[in-house]
Amino acid sequence: MDRAKLPRPNTFAGLSLVLDRVAERRDDSAWITDQARSGHARYLLLDAAGEAFLQRDHEALRWLDISERERWLDDLPTSLLGIADERPHFMLVVDDATRIAALETALDARRASLRAVGLQLPAHEAGLFAYAKGLSHWQRETRHCARCGTLLQLVAAGHRAQCTNPDCARLHFPRTDAAVIMLVEHEGACLLGRQAGWPPGRYSTLAGFVEPGEALEDAVRREVAEEAGVLVDTVHYHSSQPWPLPASLMVGFIATATSCRITMRDHELEDARWFTPQQIVDDIADGSFLPSTPLSVSYQLLAHWLQQRAGLDLDELVAGGPSR
Repeated sequence: MDRAKLPRPNTFAGLSLVLDRVAERRDDSAWITDQARSGHARYLLLDAAGEAFLQRDHEALRWLDISERERWLDDLPTSLLGIADERPHFMLVVDDATRIAALETALDARRASLRAVGLQLPAHEAGLFAYAKGLSHWQRETRHCARCGTLLQLVAAGHRAQCTNPDCARLHFPRTDAAVIMLVEHEGACLLGRQAGWPPGRYSTLAGFVEPGEALEDAVRREVAEEAGVLVDTVHYHSSQPWPLPASLMVGFIATATSCRITMRDHELEDARWFTPQQIVDDIADGSFLPSTPLSVSYQLLAHWLQQRAGLDLDELVAGGPSR
């Protein structure tokens, strides 16, 4: 399969094209302070649940400028996201419900989750929202030292946490949980599964977390065998996607099965079956098949496979299907 061309970039990916994370400057506290007080600084505001403040009547983030930050949020610590358009971008997190309500009014803003607006925001803003959400989740969940239990203090512009016990002083780094997600094919059909709680007709590519000491390709083979009893031979990397819901990195693959025999081995999936491109066309048309949301790399894997194997456009198929 030619993996050089994708239907479109994965949601939340490609942020490096617009943002320099300036990781080498995170320990320069004087520089960080100057940037945070700069008239060019922008601040992305999140609440404790990781929802972002958006413009009231537009699908866009409600960025704060320095005067707004000093007026309403000067007491909150900032975390550096990076430099974009020659402007420093920072994250602020506010967790007081009364204060949040007042800020929504003062800023003429609303709040929304990453999952709800990830496809509506401009691509670079969706990526920045995902970045900030992942960082803030790690900061919120990492409060005590895993070695000695002492409270941690954020350092390096919010990108590391250091134990405050001088006899320990251990550094903790943001955590990302690697997961594999794979479209498995065999003789012109692809393997898709569904979980019991999903909307009727929804099928998606299989996925699972990588275990300690496991190569990504081996994780693909293990997960497919565990969930559907299908043995996988070749595995090829496709693309990846940050997935801070709350703290994952989805690594996408195209894999080839050695046979089409399905044996459900656990209860994680309600069903798994093989679909040819024509079956997908027919089932979308009659409403019996619903692909995963375009927010996920799963949709991209299926879209790319349909394009490569049958010259089909998944977006057009979905748009032409029955409304739900």
